[in-house]
Amino acid sequence: MSEAVAQARRWYWQRLSAMVLAVCVLGHLVVMIYAVRGGLTGAEILGRTRGHVGFAAFYGCFVLACAVHVPLGLATIAREWAGLDERRALWLARLFALLLLATGLRAVLAVYRGGP
Repeated sequence: MSEAVAQARRWYWQRLSAMVLAVCVLGHLVVMIYAVRGGLTGAEILGRTRGHVGFAAFYGCFVLACAVHVPLGLATIAREWAGLDERRALWLARLFALLLLATGLRAVLAVYRGGP
């Protein structure tokens, strides 16, 4: 695969994940405003989300979109600002993606199950 095709694919995934993130952020804000205006405490919110497959799926999608979007931007920053070559910047981004995915999905699972 040529470098131009690889860059086009990364551009595509960056934009697609940005669209998913926009929907997720809006959904998150709506839920948070609804919860706060309803006077719910953090414990009450966690009580309502525990075991709720819909919330787990929504936030799992949120985490996945973050794990795609953020590392692609990080790779660009590493190349342009830190002067890393393409290969090293992409490996750094992949490692960061794994970190985001692991910690994010762990948090979703903890909320779903009701514990760490």
